[in-house]
Amino acid sequence: MLAEQRRKKILELLREEGSARVKNLSQTFSVSEPTIRQDLEKLESEGYVVREHGGAFLKSVPQQVQSMSLEHLENMDKKRAIGAKAAEFVRHGETIILDAGSTTSEMVDHLVSKQNLKVITNALNVVLRLGGVQGMTVFSSGGQFKPPTLSLSGEKAAEFFSGVFASKLFLATGGISFDKGLTYPGFNDLYVKKAMIEAASEVFLVADSTKIGKVSFASLGGLDLVDTFITDSAIRAEDRKRFEGMGVKVVIAN
Repeated sequence: MLAEQRRKKILELLREEGSARVKNLSQTFSVSEPTIRQDLEKLESEGYVVREHGGAFLKSVPQQVQSMSLEHLENMDKKRAIGAKAAEFVRHGETIILDAGSTTSEMVDHLVSKQNLKVITNALNVVLRLGGVQGMTVFSSGGQFKPPTLSLSGEKAAEFFSGVFASKLFLATGGISFDKGLTYPGFNDLYVKKAMIEAASEVFLVADSTKIGKVSFASLGGLDLVDTFITDSAIRAEDRKRFEGMGVKVVIAN
């Protein structure tokens, strides 16, 4: 991997995790610790990160946490449409799992009218937005706090979903590849997402079309994990046909 590609992946990971240690990055990317320090120096000079002893954190993290805002706010017009469409699949009285992410968060305003809804989530912004809605029951996992996504992740979060049964999971992703499947910037999310999938009868993948063809760092598994893919109208006809050929129903949000 070229240095520029590696720095891009490091920044992608930081935008998901919030911080990282030099030692862990060295092991992850199979390069020396001095090389990682040089990468972090470059990212700091470009204004993306702040270095600290033994690692670095995303520069925007303190402000994000205080304002309860998310890191991934690109393509928001598409994400709003997808969130609204996804909420149409939620029925009164259901128990659903809502994954953390900017697209799944766009479902929230469309869920407040649902009666006797039970929402299980690892997203603290979802907990705070739905927790005060009368008739809504909200359950939150434990786990390691990830500031950029305002989420709880890792093995502790995954343990929470053991023995949980939900009718639907609305799942976020970092990248969608026909060859590599569903991919994410870091490993911590894989534990909780696998547990969510096991707990749900039906899996809805919610992601804008720019994620198609993108491969992030760590693989969750193949597209056979997904029952329905809700995306925007910019999806290519050949991609839609390929999803459907794999048994994944495609729903377009206009």
